[in-house]
Amino acid sequence: MLCATSRLLAARAAAASPAQPRARGPAPRCRRRELHFPGHPKLPLCGFLAGRLARLSVPTGRRAILRRGRMPPVVGGGSELRLRKGRCGPQVARALGPDVAAEAAARSPKRPAWGLRRFEAAGWWVSLALVTLLSFATRFHRLDEPRHVCWDETHFGKMGSYYINRTFFFDVHPPLGKMLIGLAGYLSGYDGTFMFQRPGDKYEQHNYMGMRRFCASLGSLLIPFAYLIVLELSKSLPAALLTAALLTFDTGCLTLSQYILLDPILMFFIMAAMLSMVKYNSCADRPFSAPWWFWLSLTGINLAGALGVKFVGLFIILQVGWNTISDLWHLFGDLSLSLVTMGKHLTARILCLIVLPLALYTATYAVHFMVLNKSGPGDGFFSSAFQARLAGNNLHNASIPEHLAYGSVITVKNLRMAIGYLHSHRHLYPEGIGARQQQVTTYLHKDYNNLWIIKKHNTNSDPLDPSFPVEFVRHGDIIRLEHKETSRNLHSHYHEAPLTRKHYQVTGYGINGTGDSNDFWRIEVVNRKFGNRIKVLRSRIRFIHLVTGCVLGSSGKILPKWGWEQVEVTCTPYLKETLNSIWNVEDHINPKLPNISLDVLQPSFPEILLESHMVMIRGNNGLKPNDNEFTSKPWHWPINYQGLRFSGINDTDFRVYLLGNPVVWWLNLLSIALYLLSGSIIAVAVQRGAHLPAEVEGLSEVLLRGGGQLLLGWVLHYFPFFLMGRVLYFHHYFPAMLFSSMLTGVLWDTLLRLCAWSLASFSLASSIHVLGVLSLVLGTAYSFYLFHPLAYGMVGPLAQDPRSPMAGLRWLESWDF
Repeated sequence: MLCATSRLLAARAAAASPAQPRARGPAPRCRRRELHFPGHPKLPLCGFLAGRLARLSVPTGRRAILRRGRMPPVVGGGSELRLRKGRCGPQVARALGPDVAAEAAARSPKRPAWGLRRFEAAGWWVSLALVTLLSFATRFHRLDEPRHVCWDETHFGKMGSYYINRTFFFDVHPPLGKMLIGLAGYLSGYDGTFMFQRPGDKYEQHNYMGMRRFCASLGSLLIPFAYLIVLELSKSLPAALLTAALLTFDTGCLTLSQYILLDPILMFFIMAAMLSMVKYNSCADRPFSAPWWFWLSLTGINLAGALGVKFVGLFIILQVGWNTISDLWHLFGDLSLSLVTMGKHLTARILCLIVLPLALYTATYAVHFMVLNKSGPGDGFFSSAFQARLAGNNLHNASIPEHLAYGSVITVKNLRMAIGYLHSHRHLYPEGIGARQQQVTTYLHKDYNNLWIIKKHNTNSDPLDPSFPVEFVRHGDIIRLEHKETSRNLHSHYHEAPLTRKHYQVTGYGINGTGDSNDFWRIEVVNRKFGNRIKVLRSRIRFIHLVTGCVLGSSGKILPKWGWEQVEVTCTPYLKETLNSIWNVEDHINPKLPNISLDVLQPSFPEILLESHMVMIRGNNGLKPNDNEFTSKPWHWPINYQGLRFSGINDTDFRVYLLGNPVVWWLNLLSIALYLLSGSIIAVAVQRGAHLPAEVEGLSEVLLRGGGQLLLGWVLHYFPFFLMGRVLYFHHYFPAMLFSSMLTGVLWDTLLRLCAWSLASFSLASSIHVLGVLSLVLGTAYSFYLFHPLAYGMVGPLAQDPRSPMAGLRWLESWDF
């Protein structure tokens, strides 16, 4: 029995012997126990029992009124008991008489409260197990279909192969996601030999399933993560189950989870970070305890994972950062905390949420550069010094002449990241695009068309003739650059550049090196740091056109198909020094000069890390859609306006179409609007000091705090896309969709509970909440039954054909499945 009951029995014994003098002295002590209802202050358990026992002496009708009007609401499936050691005063004995105590003993339940709590916890864990099992079952069903490359598998499967082969490549995203895909393939027996050239290529005997299983496993864990997040925020099992149903039965989440993509990996880390954050928030009353440190550190680890997969992982970092600032601000207002304690709180968060994620994020790059040590297709995106560290690159362990001389065959590389090498080819500019002369561009990859011969401007004699002495190129010399493959000179004139207005066109002109005065350029060393001679790799040089006075540079703009989608080269009349107009000499061939080793030029790890991020940021900003590629605008996404073809385009292909379950997505959209309305009303009422019943107050706390966290997550993962200039696709919305689904679960659970409370006088009021949640779950399950062919694959007539089994499900004209 609890200590309070013992005190009641003692009081009854004292009342039965009134002649005995009352003993003086301190009141007996017992272990203080507290009862905590979510959303309400903790109550001493003995005080709670006193209130409950006191009601036993009240008539039944009045007890019912008290129970409906004053008891704190049980927001979840039951109350949450938190017992602590402490002291318990004699308030129970003082509050109750012996008769009431005896009646309480007679009516006391046989099963203690701890048993009820264990029963409820067991129900939560059983539900979690069922949710997880259903999630894995839906994601792994028909995982091997189709047996060919689908959509972006051509990119990320290929990059996983590069890791297995240790071949360097370039991608606009950080490396962690691709490294994990490569690791999954390696551990499952994939040898990295499949080419992943284009969507539709058959896998045949190649073992691709390990990579798909890895992505499907992380995608399956999103549902139990969402379940636990909502359960922690609302303490409501129905809300958690409703959220799990929305995500389990969404065809879009299912489709993204079944292929070799970065999206399930990114969403896994985002949801794991969110779960860790709400868990360490729940430990706020036990700061610096083992669980508190565990969840705080795990939050930092997951933040590093999210950012290490894609840069949009920054959005969850912003959410955790806002939560941390709010938490510290609240602690700062607690005058009972010393400055030393505040310093400990601040230090703990700096270590776990800043230092630890940065260390892990940097470590992923260290592994990335250590594994990818062989030359590959990404070399040209990086500087010459970076390339010198890659085995197989022509600069690796190379020895080349140090100083530039006339007659040398060279490649000239632009110093702006992801611009590439000065390049020309036999194709001419089309009619109407300046002078119809040979195109000059920049090209990111190694190519024989990148080679140029440096010559004097006023002679055609061969500088490599053994009878001529070596003559070095010096700062301020007038030179010609002759394209080695076509023997045309680098040329400019007053014609307008193809894409950049007010810049001059740059072409290849002349025959066998013979041209005119528009082929003359003055070569200058920026700041003259290295003296008169020009050094290979190290000297930063500019080419000034002698006739027009313009500076050779690259605009960074991608030419149309007639320019082979290479980068535009112009001659700009604006002489301001920018990386676009600064070059360095990379390859250098001159048999008359001695060579030096390039090992001394290899960059340090911080320099490599910085250069990689510069290249990735520029690559992201320069992403443009390919022809016939489906892109979308951010306003399309929440309304499920248009899907995305993953595989197949006609009635004979196995077709997979990325589209959200319309019932789920439109319910989420409605829920966001209802939340903004109801949350605003409640917030205004609270701010104006309105007296809310206990039930409404508790549910309002859940709606404003828990729902507010989820709404913030949706906003942070959605609205930044309106500010981006890069190409956008439908799948970018799915992290935000996870938050909107969790908000839907919390909102409808709360609204149905409020509805049931307001109709408490009716006999069926208690069933409103259960029936409402069950209806939503069954509705989403039935809509999944209708639309599941979108994810698992369709064969036969397109939906536009009345004979198609999907014809009646084409609810919007923009759906082209």
